[in-house]
Amino acid sequence: MVPNTLFMGQQLFFLPVCESTNSEAQQLLLKNEATEGCVVLTDEQTHGRGQRGNSWEAAPGKNITLSVILSPVFLAVRHQFYLNMAVSLAVLDLLREQGLGQARVKWPNDLYFEDRKLGGILIENTVTSQFIQHSIVGIGLNVNQLHFGISTATSLAAEVGTQLDVKRLVNRLLELLEKRYLELRSGKIDKLKYEYLQALFRYQEEHGYQIGPEQVQGRIMGVDEDGRLALEVAGELRYFGFKEIAYLI
Repeated sequence: MVPNTLFMGQQLFFLPVCESTNSEAQQLLLKNEATEGCVVLTDEQTHGRGQRGNSWEAAPGKNITLSVILSPVFLAVRHQFYLNMAVSLAVLDLLREQGLGQARVKWPNDLYFEDRKLGGILIENTVTSQFIQHSIVGIGLNVNQLHFGISTATSLAAEVGTQLDVKRLVNRLLELLEKRYLELRSGKIDKLKYEYLQALFRYQEEHGYQIGPEQVQGRIMGVDEDGRLALEVAGELRYFGFKEIAYLI
């Protein structure tokens, strides 16, 4: 089964087992063997990577684990978080189609349903001068796994109450990803940013956060052009990069 797309997933490499789909995609780029939209898909990832060195583990054959190679040469390095927005919305589109209308994007790169994690995104960019040359977009999504080592994880099947066809979901994800990527490429930045903010976990709600040794109550007010989280604390707007703030859940 091939996705109904122009280029996303039209070139596909399936590996029953690999260390990391992002690493495999990087090798394809280095060998000049990948066209834009090339997908590396696996049933089992033994050394999956999350944001800033975190690990990503998933039960073999039960979830979506893939990487997509893109060439967003139209995107300035300082605007690279817009790609994160487009990818996050594509995964969210899939979740909503499957009945999880309350799924949210937890800044910077996680997909959540209520207070539990459904999946994650890892984007690794190669830049030249002021523009992005290549992006490797890693997506991990819990689909049919029902048992996790941590209580804060969940899956589509756990939430909707039935097992799902992983291959069909992969194809649909690639179709939705192409749609969102083409919106980005055609300059629909305002549309993507608006939808991303509306889908942002805890957006404009009062919650607790850990900032260094300090615990604060704050309200997420948005994300700036550099991808920093804007948090209102005691009437003051403060900005945080990756790993500078933690959610208290």
